[in-house]
Amino acid sequence: MSGLVLKNASVCCADFHLHPVDVRVCGPRIAEISAGLQSTDVIDLSGLLLLPGLVDIHIHGRSGADTCDASLESLQTISRSLAELGVTSFCPTTMTLAQSDLVHCLEVIRTAVDQVTGAAIRGINLEGPYISRNRKGAQKEEFIRFPDFAEFSLLYRASGELIRLVDIAPELPGSAEFIRQVKPFCTVSIAHTDADYYQALEAFEHGISHATHLFNAMSGLSHRAPGVVGAVLDTPSVSAELICDGFHIHPAVLRSAFRLLGDHRAVIVSDSMRAAGYPDGNYDLGGQLVTVSDGQARLSDGTIAGSTTDLLEEIQNLLEYGLPLEQVLRASTINPARKIGWEHDIGSLEAGKLADFVAVTPSWEPVLVMREGKILVNKLS
Repeated sequence: MSGLVLKNASVCCADFHLHPVDVRVCGPRIAEISAGLQSTDVIDLSGLLLLPGLVDIHIHGRSGADTCDASLESLQTISRSLAELGVTSFCPTTMTLAQSDLVHCLEVIRTAVDQVTGAAIRGINLEGPYISRNRKGAQKEEFIRFPDFAEFSLLYRASGELIRLVDIAPELPGSAEFIRQVKPFCTVSIAHTDADYYQALEAFEHGISHATHLFNAMSGLSHRAPGVVGAVLDTPSVSAELICDGFHIHPAVLRSAFRLLGDHRAVIVSDSMRAAGYPDGNYDLGGQLVTVSDGQARLSDGTIAGSTTDLLEEIQNLLEYGLPLEQVLRASTINPARKIGWEHDIGSLEAGKLADFVAVTPSWEPVLVMREGKILVNKLS
């Protein structure tokens, strides 16, 4: 049988355990996974781990570029930079902006889908504008507004129906009806919210099924007031994003969260901004000045403003913190793919799925990255 065969790697198969098998690629898809595959076109991956391409569903930017630049050049920069890090799929994530600016940004992303040559754009994450002023974080307050299905419909059309995630603070007026109206179109996520435990549970009943950067910009967990965090951890139907840079969430808390969320509900995200991959200094995020010092991004008042991490770095952090490899890999591949409706094509290595791979050394250096059967990065000697 013809096709490219990737041989001699330890392959992360559909069960998310490592197996000594080979992978045959025909065109953009995986044709076969088995031991002893033969072909005239072979790549030897001896000593390497072969993993599904990583999936980042919450990323604003990196390498000096930002989604809200609303330019093909910036999206291409993000796409190519992510590919170098083993990320083969991502959701450009918007900030809270004026409606006209959001529309323009979404239109540019829609156009970029067929043009970016690194990681693929698999959808759009609409982080604002339906959030709490009290928990706005680095979002610009003057553009925060109440949930508006008519506006969402306008944005959804402008995106070419690419919006896969939308955030909401469920204590806002009109939120219950908004959640019920929007959930057939995309995943609705609780975020930047002053809601308490009971308000969060009610919002889950209306249709929220995800939490944006758990622990950050929401009511925390205490023994008498479980808050949004407690509601998420206590509700099996709700998944949760975790920024695993060791700064946004303490390693001990990450270990506890992963234990409670289990194999299928934890989603690793970067939430990175344009300073990711760049030196410390001053940067822009959503029209606000952000200062990065020791890799930590903050507004002038000290508010955390996104991250400068990436999924591959976070995976290494979590393994260092003692998390199981299987759970960490699920949280960076199939779990995020499922939240954006792409689990049938990406997120795991199975025959019939897109040939999205990253091969890494035992020290987690990415040396081969493929997207849809095409080699994006090749550092093999």
